[in-house]
Amino acid sequence: MPEFFHDHKLYYTPIEFALKHIGGTWKMPILWRLQYGVLRYGELKADIPHITHKMLASQLRELESKGMVERIAYPVVPPKVEYRITEKGLKAIPVIGSIMKYGYDLIREAGVEYPPKS
Repeated sequence: MPEFFHDHKLYYTPIEFALKHIGGTWKMPILWRLQYGVLRYGELKADIPHITHKMLASQLRELESKGMVERIAYPVVPPKVEYRITEKGLKAIPVIGSIMKYGYDLIREAGVEYPPKS
């Protein structure tokens, strides 16, 4: 595959380019939750309990800069901000679903109890 540049970064494959948009620990879980509707920051944080505030804010900014998520700020006190998945973000949902299914298959093959019993 031919390599290419985008935003001053060299990419070797389209996979690498796609993962720049949705890769990492938190971007896919954020997009997955937003596919079901608009969520406020606090709702996202509550639904992803192990993410830090700093990381959630950072990942939302990255997803917004890539056009995957839209941030809607309302001029009220206290501040109200909502996040909505965009059409571009929705295109990633089938990919994320496939990765999730593959993960479940690997978990089952490894003999891991999932979800673990409390």
